[in-house]
Amino acid sequence: MALRADRQGAHRVAFEKNRKRLLKTENVCGICGKPIDKRLKAPDPLSAVVDHIIPVSKGGHPSAIENLQLAHWTCNRQKSDKLFNNKQDNKKDTKVLGNRNLPQSLNWTLYKA
Repeated sequence: MALRADRQGAHRVAFEKNRKRLLKTENVCGICGKPIDKRLKAPDPLSAVVDHIIPVSKGGHPSAIENLQLAHWTCNRQKSDKLFNNKQDNKKDTKVLGNRNLPQSLNWTLYKA
């Protein structure tokens, strides 16, 4: 089984550095927008994890701080590897690139990998 890009090679050190930075500076889930209690540890569903805004499997950078956000474990699991396109080009509906529409605090489509 191959390791993920953020868990091996050159990206591992940068990912760990940025993970520590996010844990020190962020307090709100980037997916649901609710506060995160950093005292909770895995496997608690509300524990803090680092989420890739644009999933690595969809071309997102594995360790760039611009592609990482703090999230609840359960929010990150629900988001999985989905992307959302919420541009309103004279449309009233939201186009979902995935199988569900989650609340979001960031427009993930604006990030460049």
